Amino acid sequence: MARKDRMSGNEAVSFAIRQINPDVMPAFPITPSTEIPQMVSTYIANGEIDTEFVPVESEHSAMSAAIGSEAAGARTLTATSSAGLALMWEELLLAASNRMPIALALVNRTLSGPININCDHSDGMGARDTGWIQIYAENNQEAYDNFIQAYPIAESAGVHLPIMICQDGFITSHAVENIELLEDEEVKNFVGEYEPEEFLLNPGKPIAVGPYSVTSYAMEAKKNQEIALENAKDAVLKVAKEFKKISGRSYGLFEEYKTKDADYIMLLIGSAAGTAKQAVDDLRAKGKKVGVIKLRLFRPFPADELATALKGAKAVAIMDRTESYNGNGGPLGSEVTAGLFRNKVMIDTVNYIYGLAGRDFTVQEVYDIFTDLEDHIENGTKLEQFKYIGLR
Repeated sequence: MARKDRMSGNEAVSFAIRQINPDVMPAFPITPSTEIPQMVSTYIANGEIDTEFVPVESEHSAMSAAIGSEAAGARTLTATSSAGLALMWEELLLAASNRMPIALALVNRTLSGPININCDHSDGMGARDTGWIQIYAENNQEAYDNFIQAYPIAESAGVHLPIMICQDGFITSHAVENIELLEDEEVKNFVGEYEPEEFLLNPGKPIAVGPYSVTSYAMEAKKNQEIALENAKDAVLKVAKEFKKISGRSYGLFEEYKTKDADYIMLLIGSAAGTAKQAVDDLRAKGKKVGVIKLRLFRPFPADELATALKGAKAVAIMDRTESYNGNGGPLGSEVTAGLFRNKVMIDTVNYIYGLAGRDFTVQEVYDIFTDLEDHIENGTKLEQFKYIGLR
């Protein structure tokens, strides 16, 4: 039977790790993810789990150790944020290309500079092309649920890829909310024992991990990696279906909130979805046909599915909590627009940059964005296709 509790996002993820009881956790602390290895090490010290905790001298070493333990056949995880993820960059690519289903608890924090420790998505979005599966949470409940689903997704046949479970730094990681926890045995049975198909410590089937790949074979390896990432979409949906059976909570590639008859839709990721939903409720009460799509799965990117979900709208506001510095918008703006074009869904899009370095995103700003979209469509008012909101 599930039980209710109050936890921060970091506590929720740490509790999920306790219930999973992975084999190895190498980690180096960095705000705002520090609490996760701290809490896990406390669980170990108290004898609640038998995970091997490996304190290392840097995040580069943390991911290197994670690759080593995963290659040896151990279910492995780590946690980091911001510059810690950046220091792992080289190893992120190796983990993915070597097809290692490592789980990484990423607590999103801006990449400096200027120096700042607050939330935006520049760390996770910056790693979008490293070959990792990426799933984002709106709140503490989702952070907990997503982490429980992480290994069944990453370890799925035809996938075997590392996975980042992302939550917003401080906004989610340190805020305490009501949460519904599964029983330990339910989580244990759901995740199951790790049975790697191939691993270094298997004398009956010797293998090499990470050898030099000559030109004659390297490109095929990359294509197989791309196929595996595409397979992750089905794995996410299959695992979510099984998770609903034990939790009653539904998950997919994204959540559609009051979009069925919506003329104007806001598409975004993470905790800001809660703000957008509140604004939508307020505007719906005034007769406005508005809605929200909250993207859960960012990698692999569900372009076709989003195009189908958006095709009935008149305009969409695409919200990026990071800046690509390409003069044309953020990562979501580029990918959603490209997906719409490829699917011949010709609706107006506006890409907004918001919430950088922890800047608050308000209900009033959501009102203003929907007003801008409506004015643009109904009255022909000129609207920039790429703009910042919330500037001083």
